[in-house]
This record gives sequence, structure tokens and C-alpha cells, in this order.
Amino acid sequence: MTDLGDFGDFDADADADEGSAANATDSSTASAGTDEPSTASSTTDGSSDAFESTPVEPSGDDVGIGALCVSQGLRIAEDGDDTTLQAYITRGNRSSIRIGSYLLAPYPDGETLFCRITGLEYAQQYHADDATEIHARRAMRSDGIDESDYKFVATLEPVAVLYEDRAEPRSADDSSGRSPQEGGELKRRMTDRVPKPQTVIRQADDTEAIKTGLKMPEDGVFLGHLSVGGEKVRTAASPPTIDYRLKDDYEAGDPLVFRHTLIAGGTGSGKTHGAKNILRQYLADERTYPMADGRTVQPAVVQFDPQDEYAQMHDDNPDLDSDFARRLEREGIAYGGVSDTTAFVPKVGSASYAAGHHRAKQVEFTIPFSMVHDNPWLVAGSGLNDNQYGALVSVLLPRFRNQYGEAGTYEEFTTFLDDPALREELDESGRVHEATFDAVRRRVLGFGHVFDQDARPITELVHEFVRPGGLTVVPTYHINDTRATETIVLAVSSLLIDQKLSNDPTYDRIKETPLVLGMDEAHNFLTDADSVQAGKVITKFTEAAKQGRKERLGLFLITQDPQDIHDAVFKQINTTIVLNLGDEDAIKSVNIPSNLESKVPYMEKGQMVVYSPDNSEPVELIGLPTCLTRHGRD
Repeated sequence: MTDLGDFGDFDADADADEGSAANATDSSTASAGTDEPSTASSTTDGSSDAFESTPVEPSGDDVGIGALCVSQGLRIAEDGDDTTLQAYITRGNRSSIRIGSYLLAPYPDGETLFCRITGLEYAQQYHADDATEIHARRAMRSDGIDESDYKFVATLEPVAVLYEDRAEPRSADDSSGRSPQEGGELKRRMTDRVPKPQTVIRQADDTEAIKTGLKMPEDGVFLGHLSVGGEKVRTAASPPTIDYRLKDDYEAGDPLVFRHTLIAGGTGSGKTHGAKNILRQYLADERTYPMADGRTVQPAVVQFDPQDEYAQMHDDNPDLDSDFARRLEREGIAYGGVSDTTAFVPKVGSASYAAGHHRAKQVEFTIPFSMVHDNPWLVAGSGLNDNQYGALVSVLLPRFRNQYGEAGTYEEFTTFLDDPALREELDESGRVHEATFDAVRRRVLGFGHVFDQDARPITELVHEFVRPGGLTVVPTYHINDTRATETIVLAVSSLLIDQKLSNDPTYDRIKETPLVLGMDEAHNFLTDADSVQAGKVITKFTEAAKQGRKERLGLFLITQDPQDIHDAVFKQINTTIVLNLGDEDAIKSVNIPSNLESKVPYMEKGQMVVYSPDNSEPVELIGLPTCLTRHGRD
């Protein structure tokens, strides 16, 4: 059998001497499959005639990257599964095309179809079976691929139709670069018409067209830059990147900060870095919100911090150089340390707090036992059933308050429960069974290092705790007791929420200040559990989330286990920011579109998916590579 290497020594003249019709046919077939067209033909007398070469490229300059084709159909339907929209991509443009890229296909009357690439495929130009040894060996010995042998087809998903509203002419200072005479405001509507066959498509490289097509607002809170496949989308504008912002005014509904935000990401995904950059925007000097009495007030940010990282926002980032700072200023991004940053440190037993990694002011506080009268579950731990909780709320705490007053301490409460005469009296009267009494007593013990410590009560520090334009950080890293940490975080957050939702608040400072309530490791506090305490917490935070828009209260939750956050709270989240997550259950729980869901496990640090239906289409972003404040420990 002839070795395949003989193909490299093939001699056309020698083969022609055999005069076989079959061999001649095979020779012409082989010639048709080569990269270069044949330019000579053998005659019967052995001589050859040269043919004049014909140019195969059309004259003129190409515009765009390809054209819509109808070989597989050209159809726009209400049901996306019935839509068929494909484009042939020319050879020179194929290397730059990516799944997720945005394209524009114009209609003859000036409107434009804004679409996204959802699939890419090579198809044969000429029908042949290339799954053969000969084709594979030939490919292994060649220097490259002749793109002209193949079709390169992109499958497109229509996103919106872009059109100019002539009734609303552009202002003279419009940033799009077009004059007011060139048309009205660019708007979008649902896809309701099919483009023409052979319509030339081009990559979307106009900032206004992309933002309009994706329903992205022009102004608001900066999150990152639009990207596709981990690469920033580039335009012909300056700067060439496209900034993504969250709506932050009342012109088109409520600011999204008061419709709540969730940041989900695994360890090392950059979620704390990203959270700091977002919170820094809410603390910008110019950021204000109107209140019911007509005042405009800067928001206060209260951040619960289990890893002791957010107090660093007091300090400038030494790695943020002047060139990067100028870029931030051009894009209107706030940066630099927040001078009005205070670490409110909970006093818990003998635990000490070390703060050598930041220069923020520190204030110690304690949780007074008097707060338990409004929130009995704070002292219930997580083990009381409904019957035991009822005994605590309806009998024991009211009787204690009548005997010791509102200022009664935790130590006095435990002494009160140690009274055997009280136990016997309540059992004989049928109000509290002795077994129930004992169960309550066991579960309320163990909080001696949490309540009424040697520090000022948080209820006396409200004016300093909530400051317009100020950042309050509550570090809990120094507390080794998980139950104590939960009690402190839930006590302080409940104080803020209760005052925000109250029609007759005790502390007007809380009620009259826009508030962003940040909670890192939120899954530890808002989990789906069967205990009475968990149920009360979920009910409180769900109500806060529902009324946040009206009361200027925004939840800012950060977690690496989003699947553990209770559904009642999760359903109130409007903006979900997802960084790298490796756990399949966690990815499924964030409820982002499937085309972006598949990217999450492969995203690099700082890459994120933003799903905010009231702000834009679901998009992929890249956050800033440098933290806007100090971040990380030396």
C-alpha cells in the first residue's frame, strides 16, 4: 500500500503520461480542492496554455463585518425560539467576533436593529467529507486554514429596535457628538420588524447606541465597564469604554439603592473590593436624596463588617496613582478615603479590638438589655419553640419590666428567673408550665458578655452612629462567639429598621436620614431556618425591604452563599451583582439568565454579571482594577 507521504512527491506530468481517463478525473478533482486556482491546462501534444487570472474580490471598500443571510431563514417572532436571524461574517472580520458581541443592522428607513451574537459556527462552502485521514494529514502539513473554503455564520438574538424620536430634539450640549439638527432623542422599543436580506451588519461602537440598546442609564452610581467575554467593549468615543451606572434619581422611578442590592461572589472573587468601590459612590459629596419635608440629605452608610475590612475606607489607597485619578475624574467616579468614617466597636466581654490597619476613629458601645423588650428574640437564642417564645414574650418579660422597670439589666433578669417561687407560682396558676419555664431559662443564659457591658449603650449614640455623608462600620472580627455576633448585628440592624419604619420614631435622626444598611456575610443572619428567632428576623428584614423605597432605606447585602438567604428577602432584591461562584447551587440561586449563568464559574477576579431588570438588560461588566480607597493589609 502506498504510504501517505507519497502525496508530497506527486508529479502531475508523470501521471498525465498514463493517459487514463479515470486518473485524469481524479487529478482534476484534486486540483479543485487546492488553495490556489489552476492557471494552466495540458493539451494532447503535451504543451500547455496559460489562462488569464481573474480577480475574485469585489471592487470597492468593505463596510461592516458581514451581511444578514436567508439560507437558514430570516424570521422575527414573538417567541424567541421561533426567531431565525443569522449573518455571514467575512474572512477579515472573523477573528474579532465573540459570542455576546453587540451588532447593528440598519433598516432602510433609518431605524436600526440592535442585536447580540448568541452562536458562531463554521459551515462548508462546498460539500465534502473532510473527516478523513487525507484531509487531516493535509491540514497537519499546511501552514494555515484557507477561510474561503468555509462559511462563518453568526446566530443573532434581536434585543431592541433603535429609533430617533423627532418630537424630542437633541440639546446643543448632547454628548453623542451629533448636532441637534441631525435627529431627535435616540430611543428603543421591542423588536417588531424583520430586517431586509443582505443587510450589512456592523459592530456596535457608538456609546449612545449601546446604552440605548441595553437600556442603560446615562447617569447614576458607577459599577464598572461594559464587557464581553472578559474584554471591555470599545467605542470610537473618548473614553473608549462604556460606563455602567445604576439609576439614582426619581425621574424614572425610585433610586435603585432603595430597592436593594445583593453582591454574591466566592472567596477571592473581588466582592469586598467591588463593594467598597460601590459604597464609595454613595458617599460622594454630591450624592443627596430628597426627603418628605423637602430637604435634600446625603445618605448615611452603616456597614456590618465580620472581617474588619471596611474601616479602611477612611484612608486613601496608596496604589491609586495620578494618571488613574485623572481617568476617574473624567468619568465622574468618586475616589479617595472617606474622612467621616467611624468604627463603632461592640464591647463583648474581654475581647479586644486591634486597629493598626486603618486610621478611622473608634467608639465602643454595648447593647442595653432594654432593647430586648421591643425585640424579645434577641435573648431567645435560636432554640425556643412557639410555646416557649410565647411564655417569654407574654409572661416573663412583662412581669420583669413591671418589677425592675425599663432600665432593668440582663443580670437582674437572670436573677429574676432564678427565683424558685416565681417558677412555682406560674406553674400552679397554669400560665407557664414548669418545663417550659426551665427551657426558657436555659436558653436565655449565656448572654452576660453581650448585654450591658462597660461602654455607652448604642441607644445613646444614635446621633453619632447615623451621620449624613458618613460611614459607620461595625466590626465583629474580634468576637469569637458566633451567638454574640449574631445578637449584636441583629440588635443594631433592628434598631435602625424599627426606627425607619415607625410612624412615631424615638430617634428622628434615623427617620430623617437616607440610610444604606450594608451587611457582609448576610447568609449568617438572613438564613432560612425553622427557629422562632430566624422567623422574626426574616419578617423584619422583609418588611424593611418592602418599605425601603418609601422610607429611604436600602439594604446592601454581601454573601458567598446566596442560596442560604431566605427567599422572602431575596425576592425584594432588585439589583444582583454576581462575581465568580464555583458552587452550582449558589449560581442557580441568583436567578440570572442562563447565557450569563454559564460564564460565572469562569470569570476572573473583578468580572461580574449585573442583573437589574429596572435598570438595564442583563450585562457583563469589569470592575475597576484599583480600589478607590485603601484595601488589603500589609
